[in-house]
Amino acid sequence: MYIDEHKIFMQKAIEEAEKAKKIGEVPIGAVVVKGGEIIATGYNKRETLKNALLHAEIEAISNACKKLKSWRLTDCDLYVTLEPCAMCAGAIINSRIGRIIFGAKDAKAGSCGSVINLFELGYNHRPEVISGVMEEKCRNLLSDFFKNLRKKTRSS
Repeated sequence: MYIDEHKIFMQKAIEEAEKAKKIGEVPIGAVVVKGGEIIATGYNKRETLKNALLHAEIEAISNACKKLKSWRLTDCDLYVTLEPCAMCAGAIINSRIGRIIFGAKDAKAGSCGSVINLFELGYNHRPEVISGVMEEKCRNLLSDFFKNLRKKTRSS
């Protein structure tokens, strides 16, 4: 796949993150791609729906499974704006996603290399990992969100 295609799909994940931001969620977005086509999307809804499981990746994976009528997403790529956490890395392993492409690293919870790399452990599936696609844009989306949140908290 060409780097331009990675940017196109990451831009779509960023658009999903913007949807999360509009409803006051941490702006993280994800898209699942199969055969060069987006088949599912997702964005954070943890705060809105009061459910710890509703990360962008989980929503996108769930939507892809529904679309394909299969839990196996072997021929799919997952684009996400932030490095997946342990829960999401586990979902990636369990759904057999072939490749994960993320933007910004997560020094606090990243489980694709930052804190730990769950894909290097002895699980029965190891997706390819590509990091740093549109990293600055993804990182700025998050840092600006938290900066604005802190300003609101201080002024309240």
